[in-house]
Amino acid sequence: MPQSTTPSAPDAREVRNIPNAQQAPLSPGRSRPPGPYRRLFARPGALAFTAANLAARLPMGMLSVSAVVMIAGTRGSYALAGAVTATGLAATAVVAPWIARLVDRYGQARVAVPATLLAALGSISLVLCVRYGAPAWTLFASYAATATTPNTGGMSRARWAHLLKDDAGALHTANSFEQAVDELCFMLGPVLAAFLCGAVFPEAGTLVAVTLLVTGVLAFAAQRSTEPPAHGPASTSGPAPLRAPGMPALLAVCLALGAVFGATEVVTLAFADEQGHRAAAGAVLGLQAAGSCAAGLLYGRLRLTGSPERRYPWCVAAMTALLVLPAVAAGTGSLVFLAGALLLAGMATAPTMITNMALVQRRTPPGRLNEGMTLAVTALLGGIACGSAAGGFTTDHLSPSAGYAVPVAAAGVALVVAALAPVLGRRGGRDT
Repeated sequence: MPQSTTPSAPDAREVRNIPNAQQAPLSPGRSRPPGPYRRLFARPGALAFTAANLAARLPMGMLSVSAVVMIAGTRGSYALAGAVTATGLAATAVVAPWIARLVDRYGQARVAVPATLLAALGSISLVLCVRYGAPAWTLFASYAATATTPNTGGMSRARWAHLLKDDAGALHTANSFEQAVDELCFMLGPVLAAFLCGAVFPEAGTLVAVTLLVTGVLAFAAQRSTEPPAHGPASTSGPAPLRAPGMPALLAVCLALGAVFGATEVVTLAFADEQGHRAAAGAVLGLQAAGSCAAGLLYGRLRLTGSPERRYPWCVAAMTALLVLPAVAAGTGSLVFLAGALLLAGMATAPTMITNMALVQRRTPPGRLNEGMTLAVTALLGGIACGSAAGGFTTDHLSPSAGYAVPVAAAGVALVVAALAPVLGRRGGRDT
């Protein structure tokens, strides 16, 4: 009788004697181990506070665009709209670190909720003043009141730092995810704002943004189980984060990187307008943000070796090198080539900003993490304002193609500062 060709299951002793048996594929009944992002959000409360923070953070990419479209559309002056938003930016630079210090001192829920409600009143006041033709000075006063908006991204990163303080690898993944969320919000926010203001009515963008902001912050503040503990007045009365070793250089790099972002946005808008494709400018800029978002998520899956201090100059160097691509593509006069170049250039943005925020967290004194991260965001905003002005000046006096030299130059400055910061820090330590 012939033997059956159906293999029988080997017993345990046979399995142990099979060479490289441990390399056999997983059986159908076993699942692959979860990836870093699944492990991250498996932590209790993580998904809830992240979803709420996403709703609160999306308006950051909507409010300024909505204000510009609303004011320019009803008052017929982009100069007035730009001046109003610039005033709000200046007020934010002054007020935001103070709000962040209060968050560190008294807790996220106790400070973020009233600060958000005050900012919402400012936005509603702006809508009413624009709607009913109030004097121009009321627009400036109303928009300046929105400066109390808390740094929602910083508060989310502070929660991750609290939850993952003993797991450096998971914290790297969390910081990478947060940077990807930033890019997503600044990619979708302006598009949503422009659609609402154009397709519904001019004030719709601001009203939707305010609704999302208030709802998101209230839901975020309600997640008390993941909120970092308040540190009290004593822990925030020591040296300010601005004076912490290495922080001035980090903030200088943030200022230069902000100039990269501001100049790129203005110059790209001008280039698309020159080519007769003004409507496509948002999509082109969105590709840059999409490249950064994808790179950030991929970067978060890597298990990196070495310190962030050693990686930082290399990240800035990669960003500087890739920013040459849009400058070259602009020389061809093709918006399609420019879009592809911006997509590639954006891929170095997230790794650079992730490493930057990791260094900010390391160098900020204990108990003042929100303040330290808000200082970094404030430096970025200041750089965006400077870069926008420099990019606009170059575009007006030379050409949009020549304007792409501005972000390259700003990235070069960031590279020099990032490369020299450790040397200057050691020298300063010896001098003291």
